[in-house]
Amino acid sequence: MIVTFIAAAEVAFWVVLGLGLAARYLLRWRTASTVLLVGLPVLDLVLFLLTLFDLRGGATASWTHALAASYLGFSVGYGPSVVRWADARFLHRFAGGPKPQPAPKYGRERTRYEWQVCRRTVTSAAITITLITALKVFTDAPGTEVFDQWYWKLGLAAVINTIVAGCYSLWPKQPPADVTGKG
Repeated sequence: MIVTFIAAAEVAFWVVLGLGLAARYLLRWRTASTVLLVGLPVLDLVLFLLTLFDLRGGATASWTHALAASYLGFSVGYGPSVVRWADARFLHRFAGGPKPQPAPKYGRERTRYEWQVCRRTVTSAAITITLITALKVFTDAPGTEVFDQWYWKLGLAAVINTIVAGCYSLWPKQPPADVTGKG
């Protein structure tokens, strides 16, 4: 049942995102667009609550319950950047906006970018770990030991991302000799 909810939440996320951007740029309904885009994390909150109720209703915990919790963590950590990414592309494609700039490739700009990604990853991991812990504590569902592997995986993702950002701080990527200007 949770897999169905996850699939529905994923589809709903992209549909609501598309509707929000269409309302903003095609219909010029700025308020409706803002409501739709701000409501995106609500979809993942509903998914988490359905997961909580499923476990409290006697379901045996599985990795899919942890995955459902990770959706809310991702929405908080990465959601604003996903919306900005989609917004820039929609604006360019459908509303005559400028071509979106790629991520910086070199120097301090790249280092700053890597630390932004690191912050998003650490935020997502911390929120997901908190939510998974809440599922363990507040549901008393059988099989929650399956959630333990998520602690390690999320922690590892955060550590690796921090190491990558740290490496860019210590050894900023420099443009090749034949490249001029900023990348």
